[in-house]
Amino acid sequence: MNIGIVCYPTFGGSGVLATELGKALSEKGHNIHFITYQQPVRLGGFHTNIFYHEVRVPTYPLFDYPPYETALGSTMVDVIMNNKLDLLHVHYAIPHASAAYMARQIVARQGIDIPVVTTLHGTDITLVGRDKTYSPVVTFSINESSAITAVSKNLRDETYKNFEIEKEIQVIYNFVDVKRFDKKPVTPFRQVIAPNGEKIIAHASNFRPVKRVEDVIKVFAQIREQIPAKLLLIGDGPERSKIEDLCRHGALCEDVRFLGRQEEMEEILAISDLFLLPSEYESFGLVALEAMAAQVPVISTNVGGLPEINIEGKTGFLSDIGNVNKMAADSLRILQNPSLFESMKENALAQARKFDIDKIVPQYEMLYQRVTDKVILHQ
Repeated sequence: MNIGIVCYPTFGGSGVLATELGKALSEKGHNIHFITYQQPVRLGGFHTNIFYHEVRVPTYPLFDYPPYETALGSTMVDVIMNNKLDLLHVHYAIPHASAAYMARQIVARQGIDIPVVTTLHGTDITLVGRDKTYSPVVTFSINESSAITAVSKNLRDETYKNFEIEKEIQVIYNFVDVKRFDKKPVTPFRQVIAPNGEKIIAHASNFRPVKRVEDVIKVFAQIREQIPAKLLLIGDGPERSKIEDLCRHGALCEDVRFLGRQEEMEEILAISDLFLLPSEYESFGLVALEAMAAQVPVISTNVGGLPEINIEGKTGFLSDIGNVNKMAADSLRILQNPSLFESMKENALAQARKFDIDKIVPQYEMLYQRVTDKVILHQ
């Protein structure tokens, strides 16, 4: 099957899922055409049946804001026409679903009927899409999709609550390649980070306010008061300088490392003892699932889709937003109780296996088969 995948190429969850999905589908014999403004960050190496089509947006003095959606729609048309695509799978509603609708109408004039699958990921629904500036277009383009999926039950429910959606939204969870995260800790790496056997705490995000990275620092400060510990902060974003200042004022600099954006998350998680995710909202929490696949217990908030993956008292603990005292107490409970720690590591891996890539990708293939009326034959 020839599949066009439209996504943001960045480190966000939607881009990561879309890229990993495309790679997995290519390994099953499908031809995958990524359509975006730069090569996705997770699309490393050479793949015989993966193709990348760059969306180029010419700049003209007439436009204060370059019309990316128009350029994207035109690129979709070009890829559909010249690569005989069977369907488009767009990730993140804005502006991908509306651009796909426009492309679909254009190729229909050429007698081509191409299905569009729209996958909703989170802030495209819970934040940006609810803005009255975008809401009518988002609602229309979602309803015009051939099929709609959401990455969690919570996100599906939020979409029905906030938009007048006339079609069924199918929940197909985010996934993780458990085999990829099945790594033994690299002893020299851990010794560099924690030379005296300190516990290693990790957090990864795009450092936006919704991620509440400040709470990570507050929780870590309480942990460090009780036991020797190190904190690894993975990612980058608008809140980073603020967090750096917070570490300096709290005299935490020696025990906090800013690692920036990292593609090889599995190497870092392999040496971690605990993962913190105190977000204000997560439609799913893919990074938490990746931590579980690496057998790392998770301390998270109880918002959005997080309770669907992080099971209270089994894979970690859940707390209300901003309750850093409970998060710190729960963290210490895990780190200071070896039997609980080992039990949660095992439970985390078992939970991650429920979302393994081999279980989730076939659900997308079944959906593709339904919207195209084509039988998928694997190579």
